[in-house]
Amino acid sequence: MLRWYFLNDCHPEVVRIYGQMRSSVKENDNVVFSIVLKACRELRDIDGGRKVHGHVLKAGSPDSFVFTGLVDMYAKCGDIKCSRQAFDEILHRNVVSWTSMIVGYVQNGCAEEALALFNRMRGGRVGGNQFTLGSLVTACSKLGALHQGKWLHGYLIKNGIELNSFLVTALLDMYAKCGEISDAKTVFDELSSTDLVSWTAMIVGYTQSGHAYMALKLFTNEKWASLTPNSVTAASVLSACAQLGSLNMGMSVHGQGIKLGLEESAVKNALLDMYAKSQRMEDACCVFNSISEKDVIAWNSLISGFVQNGSADKALELFQQMRSESLPPDAVTLVVVLSASAFLAALTVGSSLHAYSIKQGLLSANVHVGTAILNFYAKCGDLESARRVFDGMDFKNTVTWSAMIGGYGIHGDGSGSLTLFSDMLKEEITPTEVIFTSILSACRHTGLVGEGWRYFNSMCQDYNFVPSMKHYACVIDLLSRAGRLEEALEFIERMPMQPGISLFGAFLHGCGLYSRCDLAEVAIKRMLELHPDEACYYVLMSNLSASDGRWSRVNYFMELMEEKGLKKSPACSTLEMDARDKFSAARVATA
Repeated sequence: MLRWYFLNDCHPEVVRIYGQMRSSVKENDNVVFSIVLKACRELRDIDGGRKVHGHVLKAGSPDSFVFTGLVDMYAKCGDIKCSRQAFDEILHRNVVSWTSMIVGYVQNGCAEEALALFNRMRGGRVGGNQFTLGSLVTACSKLGALHQGKWLHGYLIKNGIELNSFLVTALLDMYAKCGEISDAKTVFDELSSTDLVSWTAMIVGYTQSGHAYMALKLFTNEKWASLTPNSVTAASVLSACAQLGSLNMGMSVHGQGIKLGLEESAVKNALLDMYAKSQRMEDACCVFNSISEKDVIAWNSLISGFVQNGSADKALELFQQMRSESLPPDAVTLVVVLSASAFLAALTVGSSLHAYSIKQGLLSANVHVGTAILNFYAKCGDLESARRVFDGMDFKNTVTWSAMIGGYGIHGDGSGSLTLFSDMLKEEITPTEVIFTSILSACRHTGLVGEGWRYFNSMCQDYNFVPSMKHYACVIDLLSRAGRLEEALEFIERMPMQPGISLFGAFLHGCGLYSRCDLAEVAIKRMLELHPDEACYYVLMSNLSASDGRWSRVNYFMELMEEKGLKKSPACSTLEMDARDKFSAARVATA
């Protein structure tokens, strides 16, 4: 009877009937113990499992199946220490008991221990099966251990272990996460038959490794037309659409998902993200409102969408709504909302989020939260608070260093930026292209021409980075602000790429500072050739003519703009008047 209940997923009944049996039957055999332990495992009932463990010890003479059941139950309930103690009690271990312990280690985030245990297993001359190898490959995925993953792949081929869906998925995931997408494709192409699981796993691998185009190509390939996508397939394809900005394909998948009844939260969240990244916030809101039980991922996706689309005020309003529904924000929420607060210079809200992150332990545990907080303070002009957050962080990544270096730069403290950059190099942290952008920006804000040239050359020669348009713009701005306009123009002419708007804008700013209308006209003519429909260049030319008293030229450019139907977008500034009216700091900081 117990077995029947278990096979029909009536796990609570198994535990209940076992309790009744204990009151009427003095002894239970190992088969009963094994079934009840499996039921406790499925229910994640560790207290019930411990009671059965006590009954097992009291009964005496447990076999390897019972001990393996204990290993599995404790591991599934998250007590890996007790799981290992039960494993060590097994005198005659078979492939099932070894595999249960290895799977337990992997599922509980102990990937290294799983690989070490496999070495002991091989030392005991016990060969692994598909589930052993699948779990070990997953361990390599988590560790980014490509070499060990390839060795395991070779091991299963050498030992003739057939690839099942679990093992194929693990291999594809491992190669994709280790950056070897070509090896993942080789595994996929060599499959004798492809099912929904392997097809989906390959699409997921492409999407997660940044090969969104290949994911969509595989999804739309007629060769796999007979396969009906599931929720995982749909969510991954929608993520690929979001990466590429492929709105039409995303809408098509949306329609297909409705027909197939794919209403899982993963699909809805992916849809929400796709519409937000395609600048279709109205559609994103419709999807959001259709979700009956909104999790934190859904809220994060919509809040992030508003921030990305320039509606930081709406993002904060939505965050307030999230808090009013007593849903606690996670690290992602804080990073996004801090970004919105920085954009609006909402110091009160950001400070409250800082307090909340300390209270919840997120500031010390998550480098992204710490970086977002210091970046928020730097952008709001509170450099002292930004530095306190920076110094208090136990771990800093390159983004953290870049944010602090950039913070000093935008506030005109060039020496602070250069000193911090020097400290970073002393800690043997290799600078990234973004960090070089921050340091060059700091040099241009403070007029450190010599240092700027030195860092630009170091970036190219010592670190072999190819300068981007941002790097070139920083150098042009640096030279232009210092009045070295001929040198700046010559630098523009030597550039290996087409100059952008920001670059010419920096040069023209310098021309305005030093009243060099002759050089400005040369630059503007170049810009008008490249961008004849940009109103800002005509306005620049008009302003330069006005500063030189050439009013006929001013009228000429204004008339030219009118003929072309061009209008300059009005500028705006943002400052916090009283954030308490709309965004309650007390509510933000409430746990």
